[in-house]
This record gives sequence, structure tokens and C-alpha cells, in this order.
Amino acid sequence: MNYDEHVLAGILTYPIAILILAVLSFHLGLPIDMTFMAMSLGYAFYVLGSDLPDMDHPEALIHRVIKPFVSVAVGISAFRNLGLALHFTSSPVINLALAWAVAALVAVVAWNLFKALMPNHRGVVHSSVFAAVYALLAFTIVRFGFNMTPGEALFIAFASFLGYNLHLLLDRDFWMKR
Repeated sequence: MNYDEHVLAGILTYPIAILILAVLSFHLGLPIDMTFMAMSLGYAFYVLGSDLPDMDHPEALIHRVIKPFVSVAVGISAFRNLGLALHFTSSPVINLALAWAVAALVAVVAWNLFKALMPNHRGVVHSSVFAAVYALLAFTIVRFGFNMTPGEALFIAFASFLGYNLHLLLDRDFWMKR
């Protein structure tokens, strides 16, 4: 399957994920909060997950999008956690520019590490273990980056996990038919 097919499958099957998560919440007591914001961000993470396993393919669109996104995110994190603490000169304007210069260098390092560490296509990234890693990252991003409640973040994590596994399921069925 290609990018369009994976993403469209994610867009179209999200109601099934909502059904699964609603059953887990309402009937089995899973402590998830199905707020509008959680379901909206869950949709975004689900659809992203429906193509994310192809990030290990250098020619895939998702690879070309994720690599700069990860690099910039690492650079922003470096600025937030290190940049403001660095005082190179007595000028706050120059310090700000230099802090962003350090963040940009960290982002370039992250870019190259992403390229170096990304496994071959259909390697570890194409696994349910990595789906769990994606769910954990989604939980962490929304819980601590967006200050969402634990129940909302848990909902988004489960939606992320399901979307990622949708890709794996579609790839499996596609390759079994050939």
C-alpha cells in the first residue's frame, strides 16, 4: 500500500477506533477521558500513525516530513532546556540569537542521527513494539506538552497505538495476497 491508501484508511477507520475505545472505557472501565479535544488530537495521532511505520523508508513522504519535524522538535527542546540558561554576552539580544544558534546546531545533529539510526524498511519500526513506543511518545507529548489530563492523554495514546497497528495490519494483508 502507498501513502494515500494508508492515510485514507486511517481517516476512514477512526470511527472503529472510537468504538473500541468507548467499549474499553464505558464497559470495561479503562480510565480514559473521551473529551472533544482528546478525540480530535486522537484522530490526528491515529491518522499519523496509519502511515508512520513507513518513516523508515527514505523515499516515503512520511520520512521526509518526520525527519525535519524531529530535528526541529529536538532543537526547540534544546533551546527550552539549555538555551535560556546560556549567557554568552551581556546583551540579551545577542544571547537570544546565540541560544537559537546552539539549538539549530543541536537540530542538525538530530537530523544526522535520525538518518544514521533509522533502520532498514520493514525493520523494527514495522512492529507492534514500536507502536507501543509511538503511543508512549504521544502520551508524553500531550500530557506534558499540552497539559492534558491523564485520561485524555491515555485516550490519545491508545488511539495512536491503534492507528499505528492499522498500518501493520494493512501491510500484512497486502503482502499476503501477493
